[in-house]
Amino acid sequence: MELVPNGTLITASPEEGRAPALNTARLVGRATRPDDDMRTRLRPEYAENPDSLVAVAHGVAVEFATVAAANDYWR
Repeated sequence: MELVPNGTLITASPEEGRAPALNTARLVGRATRPDDDMRTRLRPEYAENPDSLVAVAHGVAVEFATVAAANDYWR
């Protein structure tokens, strides 16, 4: 699982920076629930639950903030 593509989080633009942030958030979900069958079984429960969807959005926001902070740190 590659969480830092090409060894850097620095991107040419904020829009380009969203891709690794979203990918990292998605991979974190897989890392916490690595069983494909379990994720498939649980998906209907969280897919229509507003609290679950807000939690997912929060996870993406935290990962995006991490990428943004890392970019400033390394420049």
